[in-house]
Amino acid sequence: MASNSLSKHKLCDSTWTPKQNKLFEKALAKYDKDTPDRWINVAKAVGEKSVEEVKRHYEILLEDLKHIESGRVPIPNYKST
Repeated sequence: MASNSLSKHKLCDSTWTPKQNKLFEKALAKYDKDTPDRWINVAKAVGEKSVEEVKRHYEILLEDLKHIESGRVPIPNYKST
């Protein structure tokens, strides 16, 4: 069930480019939960995303983190170089 949930989130979230994700991460670091108008500021920093899209992206991130921390997502078996 967790993998289906994660897959569904990935499909909903597929319109974010790597550049937008990086801008999103930087904005989250800059505008913490106590920042007035946090989501407006984050959306402006990302560009081309609405406040609602930014909030949803954050909710998906939190859900994915919960799945990872709970052990529901297997750790990849990376080959050493």
